[in-house]
Amino acid sequence: MTTWSEFTKAAPRIAEVFVRRHTATGNLCMLATLRSDGFPRISPMEPRMFEEHLVVGGMPNTTKFADLHRDPRFTLHTATVDTHVSDGDAKIWGTVVDVPDPALHRRFTDVLYETTGFDLRGREFPYFYVADILGGSAVEIADGGLTITVWKRGEDERVIRKD
Repeated sequence: MTTWSEFTKAAPRIAEVFVRRHTATGNLCMLATLRSDGFPRISPMEPRMFEEHLVVGGMPNTTKFADLHRDPRFTLHTATVDTHVSDGDAKIWGTVVDVPDPALHRRFTDVLYETTGFDLRGREFPYFYVADILGGSAVEIADGGLTITVWKRGEDERVIRKD
């Protein structure tokens, strides 16, 4: 499993663009899952970096989590509001893994409450999904051209330049 902290070491450029865009949009990303009929579903969500994990959490019993329960594959894309992509753009893909660790859940909900005021403390989670990151990419505009950085698990980041 590639955790968030392992990903940031293996793909530092992509992680930096992802964090920058994630922060700039108030943590908003677009989550792609697969519906039961095989078609893609796009849903807004606010993933959180917590301890060593990228937590793919949200309101339980929603269709996006039914999708992930059935098929754990996902893509997270930073919300793009600039058609010129002047501040970059990033996506991460992989599978979710359920971590049934009540102590981790407590720490997460304590920090979530302290940082956002959203109170999930004391609740039990039927599942607590974290990302097993398989790959990622970032797009940046620089020096009059497009720079695409790509990473796949087991490989180094590689840069593709398009002028």
